[in-house]
Amino acid sequence: MKPNLSALRTGLALLVLQSLLKLAAGEAPPVPAAPTRFVDLSLLVAPGYPCTWPTGFPRFQITPLQRIGPESAYNIELLQIDGNTGTQLDVPPHSVPRPSSKLPNAGPLGLETTDKTPAWKFAGEACVVDVSELLEAAPLGQSPLVQVSHLKSWEKKHRAFRPGDVVLLRSGYSDKFYQPLPAGRRFLAAPLEKKTPGWPDPHPDAMAYLADRNVTGVGTDSPSIGPIGEMAEPTHLAGLRHGLVFTEGATGLGQLPPTGAFYCFLGPRHADGPYSEGRAMGIVGGAAKRLIESARARRVLDLSVVNAMNWPLTWPGVGVDDHRPPYSRVDFFHAPNLDLFHHTHLMDSHTGTHLVPPGYALPAPGFDNSQYAPAVRQWLKEYEAHYGPRGQSTLTAEKVPIEQGCGPTRVIDVRYLVGTLPAKQWPGSPAITLADIDKAEAREGRLAPGDVVVFYTGHVDRHFKPLPEGRACMEDPLNGKSEGWPAPGPEVVMHLASRGVRCLATDAPTLGGVDPKRALMTYWALGSKGMVGVEFLTRVGEIPKGAYFLFAAVKIRGCHGGPGRALAFH
Repeated sequence: MKPNLSALRTGLALLVLQSLLKLAAGEAPPVPAAPTRFVDLSLLVAPGYPCTWPTGFPRFQITPLQRIGPESAYNIELLQIDGNTGTQLDVPPHSVPRPSSKLPNAGPLGLETTDKTPAWKFAGEACVVDVSELLEAAPLGQSPLVQVSHLKSWEKKHRAFRPGDVVLLRSGYSDKFYQPLPAGRRFLAAPLEKKTPGWPDPHPDAMAYLADRNVTGVGTDSPSIGPIGEMAEPTHLAGLRHGLVFTEGATGLGQLPPTGAFYCFLGPRHADGPYSEGRAMGIVGGAAKRLIESARARRVLDLSVVNAMNWPLTWPGVGVDDHRPPYSRVDFFHAPNLDLFHHTHLMDSHTGTHLVPPGYALPAPGFDNSQYAPAVRQWLKEYEAHYGPRGQSTLTAEKVPIEQGCGPTRVIDVRYLVGTLPAKQWPGSPAITLADIDKAEAREGRLAPGDVVVFYTGHVDRHFKPLPEGRACMEDPLNGKSEGWPAPGPEVVMHLASRGVRCLATDAPTLGGVDPKRALMTYWALGSKGMVGVEFLTRVGEIPKGAYFLFAAVKIRGCHGGPGRALAFH
């Protein structure tokens, strides 16, 4: 059948006429929405990389504790990691002593540790200042300096810096020198040994200039924001004393435009931490504008629990000797200028607010199912009969696309399920069912591809308390002393996957609940559909409708979990 050319020409003429009439009336034609592009700005954390500060700090370690097989249905590891590892965050107590210390420069900002820093400080509009001319432009063992003139030149070309900006100094240092060891010694060790030029960093006057502009934060793709030598601490203090926060060890900053991109740092919420390991990201186009506006207006909600010793952060298991390693802080040397100990942390990779990648419960290709314990083999037979192949995966934290933990937030309130499971069925969790999803959609509208679905159980808000009272969070439900938290089963996971949901989150300790069979099937379903989980949120009930969810875990190679931070921008 031939096309009706006359009708096509008439239709085109009508469209042109409508556009001309709108322009005449002062109406702009519609502009297609730009796609949202996520940019990972984080260094890989792994043994054999220069990810740990080399002068006396304990080296990063990841230790396999259990692997999928006869003794475990999950991949579990122990992390030894400190806040100066990889891409990292400095908050004011890094250089500002607490008021009670009576030390020079002490003040209230000395109490603003990583668990207390306002969430809006972690984000803002990226202002990328190209200082690549400084790369290797210094004598051996010295840092070339970013001067006030570099900053004024950028302002003359673009605009003045203002509150809500995160100024990112791009030299290309980490892009070029962050490599596996021994070549990676060029990143940190060699310049400190005065064998190579140092990394570019701000002069204290440049940092003071940015502080005067009331920017939110400053970042660099150098391993520290302090130049090598005597100016390292004055540069830190020049910004931190004004409440700025710093990103150190970013990478790939050239992927962002000079202005207009959204920047965010997401790191674990360590109690009393003057610094934190974490994940840096940029967003270009799409959601960037609304996120910048939210950050500038300080409309940011922190959804992460505080990691602190003697709190119920780690899976306690059933009975005796079934627990995972407790979260621990290890002090290793004292900083007299701050009257505090530098410290590292030992923790299970599912500590506190954390990521669940597919590789947590799915075995790698080539796994022989006969290696499972007999009970797990039977569960697998039942699962595959109802839901299809379990699948296999090697997807660990560093391989999960950073955008998968981000998107429009859809909170599904299931608090009405609390208290509905008879005591005779304990240990057990009330089941979140397809009917619950239908009810939520009837109230709030149909779920859309890319939504981050967050289950609101209220469990962590009620029961996350210091031990022994905090046993009500996990230990008591697991041992049948109280009802477990509401949790979805595999049928709900697969239904949400069919709707295009790629990230599922909860304000309970786990998405799996307390029944081991149902929990494992839930994780198999998540992994088989390529979905990720975010567990152990808090304050979910405070998320406004229409908020945008951001979560990212530390970029640790081979990690089957990953501590991180969750924020809601509204």
